[in-house]
Amino acid sequence: MADAVRVAKASEIRVGGSKVVVVLGHPVALFHLEDAFYAVSNVCLHRGGPVGEGMLEGAVVTCPLHGWEYDVRTGRNVANPVARLRTYAVRVEGDDVLVVP
Repeated sequence: MADAVRVAKASEIRVGGSKVVVVLGHPVALFHLEDAFYAVSNVCLHRGGPVGEGMLEGAVVTCPLHGWEYDVRTGRNVANPVARLRTYAVRVEGDDVLVVP
């Protein structure tokens, strides 16, 4: 298993907020929900849009390019659950947010 990568400070991402980070060369969208942090690929399955720059409502983010919606907890597309973004394990150590590639 690869080592976790420190990507952000928990205090810099408000609840309901997001941040795009890079983990071992891959763009990752990091989201802060009420219960935890979640990370998915930042590349929309439709046309490669920047998922992490989309509007987050509850646990669903909408890609800003063409409106595809994903559950950030599972990476699954809301309209077609078979379509799924890659997800990453996230853990918090103190104020550090780490993503496991």
